[in-house]
Amino acid sequence: MNNPVMSEFSSYKSGASEPCPPHFNLARYVLNAAITTPNKTALEVLSAPGQIAEKWSYAALAATVQSTASGLAAEGLEKGDKLVLRLGGTADFPITFLAAITLGAIPVPTSAQLTTPEIDNIIKDLDGVFAVVLDDELSAPTQPVKIIPRQTLGPMRALPPHPFAATFKDDPAYMVYTSGSSGKPKGVVHAHRAVWARRMMWSGWYDLTPDDRMLHAGAFNWTFTLGTGLMDPWAIGATALVYTGPADRHIWSKLAHSHAATLFAAAPGIFRQLLTSERNLSADFSTLRHGLCAGEALPDGVRMLWEDRTGTDIHEALGMSEISTFISSAPGKIRLTGTVGTPQPGRHISIISEGKPTPWSQPGILSVHKDDPGLMLGYYRAGKGPLLPLTGEWFETGDRASLSVDGAVTYLGRADTLITAGGYRVAPEEVEAALMRHEDITVAAVTAIEVKPGTSVLAAFYVGPDEIEVEHLKAYMDTQLAEYKLPRIYTRVDGLPQQANGKLQRRALAQLWKAT
Repeated sequence: MNNPVMSEFSSYKSGASEPCPPHFNLARYVLNAAITTPNKTALEVLSAPGQIAEKWSYAALAATVQSTASGLAAEGLEKGDKLVLRLGGTADFPITFLAAITLGAIPVPTSAQLTTPEIDNIIKDLDGVFAVVLDDELSAPTQPVKIIPRQTLGPMRALPPHPFAATFKDDPAYMVYTSGSSGKPKGVVHAHRAVWARRMMWSGWYDLTPDDRMLHAGAFNWTFTLGTGLMDPWAIGATALVYTGPADRHIWSKLAHSHAATLFAAAPGIFRQLLTSERNLSADFSTLRHGLCAGEALPDGVRMLWEDRTGTDIHEALGMSEISTFISSAPGKIRLTGTVGTPQPGRHISIISEGKPTPWSQPGILSVHKDDPGLMLGYYRAGKGPLLPLTGEWFETGDRASLSVDGAVTYLGRADTLITAGGYRVAPEEVEAALMRHEDITVAAVTAIEVKPGTSVLAAFYVGPDEIEVEHLKAYMDTQLAEYKLPRIYTRVDGLPQQANGKLQRRALAQLWKAT
C-alpha cells in the first residue's frame, strides 16, 4: 500500500521492498529457472516473422553460461577482474555477460556504436582491464589490453560448467557507462542486488508473470534489452523473444503476431513508427496484454492513438543508468494525463531544490533515497572504489519533476537540457508536451535556434497534416504556456532526427531548420 510521508514537503515512500538475501550471485538468480523449469523455453532468437533461428531452454542456457565461465576462467579471468564486452547483437552478449558474473568478475558492456577513441577512453578510465571480448565487426581499442576474439567463445561451450562464485549482494557485479550527453561518460557500478531490486518492476510496471512472452524491440547488446528483455523474464521464468533480422520499422507487429507476444517493450520512437503502418495493429497484437515504454518521454498523443489502434495500453517508465526504472505506470494503477506514473512498490523518492525537499507539486530535481536497493554503488573511481554522490540522504537524478501528494510524478525534462531563448531558461520537454496535446500533432521537438549572432529563439518541429496553419498553432499555444515559453518558429517535418535506439537527436534540429 502506498503511504506517503505526510508533511508539507514532497517525499513519498511506496511501501517496503523484500530484502535481498545477503549471499547472492546475480547470474545464479537470473538462471534459477534451469532448476525449477529446465525444459521451458527461455529464449527464442527470431530471424523473421514465423522463423526461429535459435531456441534455448533454461537448462541449455544455464549450462552454456557456466561452460563459458569455465572458458573465461581458463583465459585467466578471476573474481573482481573487469571484462569489457564489445559484442554484436547475438546471444553471445548476454551469455558472456552472465558468464563473467558467474565467476564474480565485472563485465562492462559497451555500445556497438562506440568509436575506437571512445573505447580507448573507457579502457583508460577503468585503469586496469583484464581483457576485451571483441567481435571483429566492432571498433577495436588501440590501448594495450588482452583481446579475447568472439570466435573463441563457441568452443568454450564444450567445457565443464563452472560453479557460481560465492558473492554478496553488495559486491560489484557489472558496470555500464552513461551516454555522456552532458559531458564525459561516467562508469556506473552496480551491485549483485541490482537485479533483485528489479522485482519492484514486476508489479510496479510490467505485471510480469512466468507465462509471458516478452518481445523487446532492442538488440541483444542494448542494456534496456538486457534488463527488461532478458534478465527480468528469465528471473521469473518467462520466455524472451529477440529479433536479429534486417532492420524494418514495421517488423514488430508482424513478429508479435507470428510469435504470440504478450508483452512488447520499446522506446517511444518504435511505437510512433508502428502507428504509421496501414496494417491492422489490433489483429497483429491480438495476444498482447500491454506495451512497455522507456528511454524518453512518451507523448500522450502516441499513447492514445496506440490504445485506439490496438485496444491495449502502453505503460511508461522513467529511469536512468544509475538505478534503472523506478517511476512507472502499470495495469490497475490510475495514471493521470501528463504524469509519468508513481513510484514502484518499495521506492522512496523526493523532489529536491537547493538541497532540501520542495513543497508538494513544486518543481525540483527528482531524487532517490540512498537506501534504494536498485541504486548504484556509485561512479567508478580508479583505485578508490565507487563514489555515490548524495545530497543529505538523497541521490539527485538530474531529472526535473514535481510530485503530488498521491505520488504522481510529472516529468519536466533534464536539468541539463534547459535551453536559453530570449533571456529565459525553458525546458523543451514542457513545450513539446503542450504542442503534442494538440489533436493533430503526433510528435514534436523544440530547441533554441540562433537567428542572428547573439539572438536565439525557440523553434518547434512537428509531424502533422499539411493543412495545419502556423497561425492556428500559435493561437493554440497561446492558451497552453506563458509567453516566454512559446516557440517563435514552427516547422512541419516528415520525421524527427533519431538515434538508432529511437531517441531524439535534439542537437540535429538546428541543422534540420537550416535545411528547410
